Amino acid sequence: MSPQQVQFQREMGWAIALHGGAGDIPLSLPAERRKPREQALRRCLEIGVAALKANRSPLDVVELVVRELENNPNFNAGKGSVLTSKGTVEMEACIMDGITKECGAVSGLSTVVNAISLARLVMEKTPHIYLAFDAAEAFAKEQGVETLDMTHFITPENVERLKQAKEANRVQIDYTQSIQKDVSEETPNANGDSQIGTVGCVAVDSQGNLATATSTGGLVNKMAGRIGDTPIIGAGTYANNLCAVSATGKGEAIIRATVARDVAALMEYKGLSLKEAAAYVIDECVPKGNAGLVAVSSTGEVTMQFNTTGMFRACATEDGYSEVGIWHTSL
Repeated sequence: MSPQQVQFQREMGWAIALHGGAGDIPLSLPAERRKPREQALRRCLEIGVAALKANRSPLDVVELVVRELENNPNFNAGKGSVLTSKGTVEMEACIMDGITKECGAVSGLSTVVNAISLARLVMEKTPHIYLAFDAAEAFAKEQGVETLDMTHFITPENVERLKQAKEANRVQIDYTQSIQKDVSEETPNANGDSQIGTVGCVAVDSQGNLATATSTGGLVNKMAGRIGDTPIIGAGTYANNLCAVSATGKGEAIIRATVARDVAALMEYKGLSLKEAAAYVIDECVPKGNAGLVAVSSTGEVTMQFNTTGMFRACATEDGYSEVGIWHTSL
């Protein structure tokens, strides 16, 4: 089946999916940690659905939803960004339009309130795709986007997460050098919580136009200057005329597997459905416990796949289906 045939066979309408990160999310996650995130996912889903029903473009929709997620300190992006080993914030984001393949990405932000909007400005206002660190910060000031001192993004919860990650690393080095897992990437706090992954949103409108957006603070205790999968086109973020994908999890594993692009490639070259392609990539191409994704197709199909314990996620389709979840279900 050719890409043209896949695109032409529209049986459904608009669809939207979003995530708030995948990782080792225990079933015993306390209600005070779980409920605010579930409420935020529902609110963001409602915002995205309303925008689609109002005929906003998918690009506008994904930016709008991700901005809301960035502004919520319960997620690892924007206000909730985790800290580097130096105790600083380095945010990154990416946005992509499926039909045109126009895209923009940023990394190393420490003062920009909404990294996803700066990524869109890189796409629309420069001849480039990717700006990082001082150059990205300078571009933000040039464009007049909202910035705040880095202290705005440093929450007490993430200070504690960094402290625990450093302690876990010390114990690992001193006593368990034979253990292969890098605990700095996924360190639960005292409440059984972890703050890894990203936030992201994918959307398709009733005409089959697609877009994706992803934003993150990275990994707890990451080296300063480390760049993950989120801003790398084809790894954590990708959209074309067939699908839009936003990935979450451990960036190095997602980059190695070119997760987002491989979903699109399996649809394009193998004729797989969106759900089949996403399931294959997550189950067969990424080591267990490392990744998840949300995706929509040009026909309005939606899927949310992950091989981690859980993934904060939500989706809705024009035919009335909606879901908000954390742990594994039948979808």
